[in-house]
Amino acid sequence: MFRLIHDGDAARLTLDRPEVRNAIPAAGWAELARLTGEIAASGARLLVVGGAGEAFCAGADLSDFPAFAGDPSASGRFRQAMRAGLDALTGLEIPTVALIDGPCYGAGVALALACDLRIAGPGARFAVPPARLGISYPQEDVHRLVAQIGAGQAARLLFTGETIDGAEAARIGLVELGGRSADEAIAAILASDAESLKVLKRAIALGAGGYRSDAGQDERFDALLGGGAMMRRLDALRRK
Repeated sequence: MFRLIHDGDAARLTLDRPEVRNAIPAAGWAELARLTGEIAASGARLLVVGGAGEAFCAGADLSDFPAFAGDPSASGRFRQAMRAGLDALTGLEIPTVALIDGPCYGAGVALALACDLRIAGPGARFAVPPARLGISYPQEDVHRLVAQIGAGQAARLLFTGETIDGAEAARIGLVELGGRSADEAIAAILASDAESLKVLKRAIALGAGGYRSDAGQDERFDALLGGGAMMRRLDALRRK
């Protein structure tokens, strides 16, 4: 389902089922969790998530769904596997960027929301249509969607199942950058100090969780301010 390659300091994780528009099968979530562990141990400074072919991700593979009929335990195992995969992605210390072009539907939106930054290409299209299928959306993913775009816009997408383009996704805050900014954004992230990025990612997560201050974050700030990386980068700026 996923193809992982290392490109210098960047790890690139590609959804690789273009014949079904990169729909994620039930077993794909455990694969995502496993590969995320490999990425964490690899020394990569950035993870870029994208889709093969003409889609980012059409959502969960609907061919798995008949097996859930009348079996709440199977449904629960699917939900928990999806949660483990997405939480592993969210838990990475390094920055994560979703490069989205073509369809990004349902579980694909959940995957994109598990990344730190979302960049929409010119053909990106987004929809969250569980109500059209007579199902719901995992609560953790609803929480991320509401945190990202607000309750009203989340209700709009979830209740109507409508498809929006990249421009509308940017307007409501579902994505942060247009496709032409992707290479520049990735280069800018990789040009930043790796440890600074980890500390800042932790700070953003704390802020999103409502924490105004944190002793561990203060210690990290103090260590970086007095560290060798800062002096090396200051010296480099002076030499320019």
